[in-house]
Amino acid sequence: MKKSPTKNSSPNTPISRRTFLKVFGAAGATACASSVHPAEAQNSAPKEELMTVLDISKCIGCGECVTACTESNAHKYPTVSKPIPKMFPPRVKVEDWSDKKDVNDRLTPYNWLFIQTAEVEHNGEAHEINIPRRCLHCTNPPCANLCPWGAARKEDTGVVRIHEDICLGGAKCRTVCPWHIPQRQSGAGLYLDLLPRFAGNGTMLKCDRCYDKIAQGEQPACITACPENVQRIGRRSEMITYAKELAAATNGYIYGLEENGGTNTIYVSPVPFDKLNNAIDKGKGKPHLAPVENSMANEETLTSALIAAPIAGVAAGVLKVLSDARKEKNND
Repeated sequence: MKKSPTKNSSPNTPISRRTFLKVFGAAGATACASSVHPAEAQNSAPKEELMTVLDISKCIGCGECVTACTESNAHKYPTVSKPIPKMFPPRVKVEDWSDKKDVNDRLTPYNWLFIQTAEVEHNGEAHEINIPRRCLHCTNPPCANLCPWGAARKEDTGVVRIHEDICLGGAKCRTVCPWHIPQRQSGAGLYLDLLPRFAGNGTMLKCDRCYDKIAQGEQPACITACPENVQRIGRRSEMITYAKELAAATNGYIYGLEENGGTNTIYVSPVPFDKLNNAIDKGKGKPHLAPVENSMANEETLTSALIAAPIAGVAAGVLKVLSDARKEKNND
């Protein structure tokens, strides 16, 4: 397993204010120049998004998917510089998981998938249901719409991804996510070269559905590793049909088709999700399974997204150039 080393000292060379201002102007111009005209966007037919369906009646809780996820994505995990700067104001707490990478019973910056087990009774029968939990990859994700830095984005494949090289760890994505999925690792990322006591607090991480494998025409690691064929991935329209047919054939229940306006991860269960939600542990790193209204349909949220979008576009350009400058300095 390839793992990123944890650094005990900070080798990062701060980027000067002059460089920052110079980069801001250049990146802003680049962001404007590279934007797509609405007419061009209408003429390009978008590819259908990918959806994953999980038949959780099949899951035996073996954990093969969890192990495969860790091994496949270890090269994406953050490298931490210590000591980690304390944040101002003090209410912003350091979140350090670099010495707890083996925790696998919740979501962490180093564990993007875990299995919850629920023991419930339904129609007079006892059920033990194992539920693989990770990011649901919303079709209209609030994390991507409201990230002030443009670090969280939705791709054409339906993958909702956080670009860790420009993420400042402000955790807006976690705040607006109905399930509070993204997790923060302090002491890593671009903020260390900007204002380490004020600018964010690290980098946010979550399941990116093995976007790099998908780009090569492969399946996510959790799917190929599963011995019970719990998961199936394919075009959204086909997967919706499959999920509905599966639920009808098993008198089952669906979660994710309507939640938060729809997600690209759908669970099919032999028992109702309100019973599962009551039976699972919930809290930090352990998301609920309750119904979720469409957060992006809220007028106030829509207004915030419209205001944030152009600012985030310029910010993403600025931070990308700064990130490249940081990498170049660290490689010298």
